[in-house]
Amino acid sequence: MIKINENFLELQDSYLFGTIVNKVAKYSEENPDAKIIKLGVGDVTRPIPKKVLDAMNEATAELGKAETFKGYGPEIGYDFLKEKIKEYDYKQNGIDIDISEIFISDGINSDCGNIVDLFAQDNKVAIADPVYPVYLDTNVMSGRSGKYNKEKGMYENIVYLPVTAENGFVPELPKEKVDMIYLCYPNNPTGTTLTKSQLKEWVDYAKENKSIILFDAAYEAFVSDEDVPHSIYEIEGAKDVAIEFKSYSKTAGFTGIRCAYVVIPKQLKGYTSSGEAIELNRLWDRRQCTKFNGASYISQKAAEATYTAEGRKQILENINYYKENAKIIKNGLEEAGYKVYGGDNSPYIWLKIPNGEKSWDFFDRLLKTVHVVGTPGVGFGPSGEGYFRLTGFGTRENTIEAIERIEKMGTNS
Repeated sequence: MIKINENFLELQDSYLFGTIVNKVAKYSEENPDAKIIKLGVGDVTRPIPKKVLDAMNEATAELGKAETFKGYGPEIGYDFLKEKIKEYDYKQNGIDIDISEIFISDGINSDCGNIVDLFAQDNKVAIADPVYPVYLDTNVMSGRSGKYNKEKGMYENIVYLPVTAENGFVPELPKEKVDMIYLCYPNNPTGTTLTKSQLKEWVDYAKENKSIILFDAAYEAFVSDEDVPHSIYEIEGAKDVAIEFKSYSKTAGFTGIRCAYVVIPKQLKGYTSSGEAIELNRLWDRRQCTKFNGASYISQKAAEATYTAEGRKQILENINYYKENAKIIKNGLEEAGYKVYGGDNSPYIWLKIPNGEKSWDFFDRLLKTVHVVGTPGVGFGPSGEGYFRLTGFGTRENTIEAIERIEKMGTNS
């Protein structure tokens, strides 16, 4: 008899964004004349920058010639891309990272899900709440969560770190010792940030407790405030306790191309049950070489082009476009009487739903009344109940029209 991994049975319902897609598809089928504007799933809408597209076309042409054909590439990424990452993402920000500490992948979602392979099942996990679902779900699959308490909307072995308006969207340090700490800043879904001094408290906590910080910096390109770090390694001591995840998806529009990277400093250690210190860099290298075939040559040449002067200029134009969309959403909602957060160093707007209305009820009302799609806050965790996420990744025309519709709808349920 073949036995399954029963941890999968602890997962709740379907994946958040799959549920949204299904609900919208059903409504669209029943109301074919409704013009639905989607500001829910954080997918980009701007075309790939021309410099990047040119690099992809050149790489594709190389594969059509015997003398330049590329077969299997290195599982951990080509050096030509890692050198650019080292120079532009780290060295220019005063951070010393060696290319052997950089691992190229096919997406940050994969990396955040796969990194749990390195850690023992009995590690205590702390997760900001609300937060991107992959952190929680992959630890549920790996057996670290324990049973789900439906009444509380929480798993028994997970330490939830509430991030709400009441604490200024700054998670408090755990009152109990934890081993694995997930932080995402600029935050998805709230669009809020941590300052360097606030992040330093987490680094100090991790050093004191021999914990590890899993730092998702997918949206760092949207940061404009000087006191908000682009990398956790801007914080003194972070290379001793943190793994950093970065992506080209939202930075350069790679949601359909797939390319990202992980940084694991060689000085970062995990420990055996007997207390022996082990380099996590070495373990991840072994894991990737065994279970991953590497990101494609074409996607890595595309990523390399993002570091050219022309490529960076074109990417910045797209980022500013999305930031302006976020500003339009934020200003429009505030004028309509809503309380909103985020949107300054992030493409996401976090809306406080008025009158105590539940997140999914607001989702349904928004869809059926004004045909606008967002993301229910509770889908990101129990502390997200009563909130709603809208994204600046739509087109300018759809963004303006969506906010005009919401303004007409008003704040009354």
